Amino acid sequence: MNPHLQKIIDFAQRLELEIKAQDNSEGILVVHDEARGIYNLILNVEGDILVMEQLLYRLKRYSEKHFLRLLQLNRKLVHGAFVVDEEAKQVLFRDSLQVENLDFNEFEGSINALSLGLAEFSFELLELNKE
Repeated sequence: MNPHLQKIIDFAQRLELEIKAQDNSEGILVVHDEARGIYNLILNVEGDILVMEQLLYRLKRYSEKHFLRLLQLNRKLVHGAFVVDEEAKQVLFRDSLQVENLDFNEFEGSINALSLGLAEFSFELLELNKE
């Protein structure tokens, strides 16, 4: 097993994240913590980079106002960003971290940034998607 993946598994367990799926060959974990607003957060160790990605919602339509607001909200996030997938069909939270020197506090900070961003902005994001 990739030693970087083991580090991420250890961090996830320390945070008491429920591991829903694990693919050692691909370096992927899927974690869940309903209390934090984390649903199927994908933790993907790609070489020496950890990519964290969680689907927030599917886009109903394109809107300049919507995309502009996503960029403005990103400025308020401590870690990570609200992003749109390649096909502009989904809005996700995404963060990437260097794994080699990653410590638990940095990992926890990214998880907390996702949780805090969802708590603070989820209603607004869903309302934007209705327009």
